[in-house]
Amino acid sequence: MKRFILAAIATMTLVGVNNAAQADDALKAAIAAPTRTPDNVKRDVYRHPYETLSFFGIKPTMTVVELAPGGGWYTEILAPYLRDHGKLITGGNDLASPNEGERRGAERFMARLNAKPEAYNKVAIGVFSPGRKYELAAPNSVDMVLTFRNIHNWIELGPDKMKDLFGNLYTVLKPGGVLGVEEHRLPASKTQDATASSGYMQEQYVIKLAEAAGFKLAGRSEVNANPKDTADHKGGVWALPPTYANKDEDRAKYQAIGESDRMTLKFVKP
Repeated sequence: MKRFILAAIATMTLVGVNNAAQADDALKAAIAAPTRTPDNVKRDVYRHPYETLSFFGIKPTMTVVELAPGGGWYTEILAPYLRDHGKLITGGNDLASPNEGERRGAERFMARLNAKPEAYNKVAIGVFSPGRKYELAAPNSVDMVLTFRNIHNWIELGPDKMKDLFGNLYTVLKPGGVLGVEEHRLPASKTQDATASSGYMQEQYVIKLAEAAGFKLAGRSEVNANPKDTADHKGGVWALPPTYANKDEDRAKYQAIGESDRMTLKFVKP
């Protein structure tokens, strides 16, 4: 009997290791997917998608919400990764918005998805219109919510609406669910302005926003840190690649810096 129990434990351990290895392989395969845009692949060296998503604890069986996917940089990875055994919900612009710019943004994103149905036809479409409309998922139904370099776009809504925004994320997550945040990092020695006009945010400021909605900080990673970034550029974070807001002015300097210094934070809904 003792031998049988030990064998069973060994088998369970091996299965767990194999499952973890398979999950890692699935993520690597998604990052290497031929459906990704070549120019997006070039950013991997700065954005570390494998390490970032692994830190958040993503698994291919999860239901995941990606907030404000923009051009779909992470969507290109998350969609194939979650396609067979999980679910990706993109929370983006509202096709029915009263704002024409938002409608056009939603139409552009839908066109990207429709252009590659073999990769994106299982992506669920939610609405994330900060300060106005949130239609992401049913309460307590989501394993993970992810946002990449977005919070600086929202803080001009003000404290009350920001609390409501994070509260909506808290509501859709299951107990134990994860909120993963990556954001341009402003040094603690610099002043955080109310609109994050430079695109940078203090790490502690972001933590307080999440904690005010009930989230608990579960971990920090320096995987997206860049000590070369001084966060004081003309034109803000957009002076850096890939935007190069100042065009050819000091372009070589910004190219040598690379993309911004970023916080990578993992929060949990208790």
